[in-house]
Amino acid sequence: MKSGLEDVVAAETVLSDVDGANGRLIVRGISLDELVATSRYENVLRLLCDGFLPLPDDLPAALGRARQAVFAHVASADPAIVALPPVDGLRALMARLPDGDGIDPALQLVAAPAVFTSALLRLRNGLAPVAPDAGLAHATDFLRMLSGTMPTAQQADALDRYLVTVADHGLNASTFAARVVASTQAGLASAVLAALSALKGPLHGGAPGPVLDMLDAVGQPAGAPAWLDDALSRGERLMGFGHRIYRVRDPRADALKGAVRLLATSGAIAPARLALAEAVEQAALDLLKRKKPDRPLETNVEFYTALLLEALGFPRDAFTCVFAAGRVGGWIAHAREQALNGRLIRPMSVYVGPVPRQAA
Repeated sequence: MKSGLEDVVAAETVLSDVDGANGRLIVRGISLDELVATSRYENVLRLLCDGFLPLPDDLPAALGRARQAVFAHVASADPAIVALPPVDGLRALMARLPDGDGIDPALQLVAAPAVFTSALLRLRNGLAPVAPDAGLAHATDFLRMLSGTMPTAQQADALDRYLVTVADHGLNASTFAARVVASTQAGLASAVLAALSALKGPLHGGAPGPVLDMLDAVGQPAGAPAWLDDALSRGERLMGFGHRIYRVRDPRADALKGAVRLLATSGAIAPARLALAEAVEQAALDLLKRKKPDRPLETNVEFYTALLLEALGFPRDAFTCVFAAGRVGGWIAHAREQALNGRLIRPMSVYVGPVPRQAA
């Protein structure tokens, strides 16, 4: 028995390969570097779902119409839902969506995190939700619905790169949850809601926000080594470093670092903020190599995710919702792959409790 199913193979998939030893991520035969450089989120959605759903020829337009359909449910966001943490409000609204297995339910589920997250954040701030524009790219419309103004090309490109980067990542906790539910022949909404519930946990999708808390606490680049050393001495984890799978640097960290630097050149990130982040990153890597030489603790996806989403105007408590907006495409593809090709997932457990006397 391996706790946490470590090294246990639970599925065969054509969707993505996470090579932890060499720091590579491949999505349906294409490296992450190539995807980020050449693809919009809609292209990656097509790549992931090809063969599992009857995709329309004009997928961006269909996804735009799905955003408009989903927006009708924003009216049900009463004060109690708006007062919830954003990820819980998102889950409550997504539970209203149809639980089918076709392309229309799938596209509504893809559209929902962008539409509902934007609406909930605006309602929380006393602002009216902004209706979707079906003619815009998904990332562009996400930012427009959030701020009420058209984003710059650099801002839209940065969010698009983020959504592409996190779209799929092997059999992580939320994706496995989606596959377990899909294996029962439940609908896509059930599978996605299970995945979203797994994602909100701080050990999976809830960690980028604390990266910013760490940067704020460090304050100045010169203070990074001492602050980080004190944190390690107290037994605290340095947020944004280390990963369960990667033995070397997380390739998604490099993809997002590039997007952050593009935002910095456009003025969307203050030079001092980027300088602080880079100083903390280097100090943390040096310290971890010195103090924990037997553990491969490199920069992970969370570190530069935090800077990117902060620069785009998302509050820290909504970062998991934006993560879901990218990962939902992967959840749906995995759920369909499991439903079409897999069996009911039913592992065994080892009983270690007391034995009745008569059976002893």
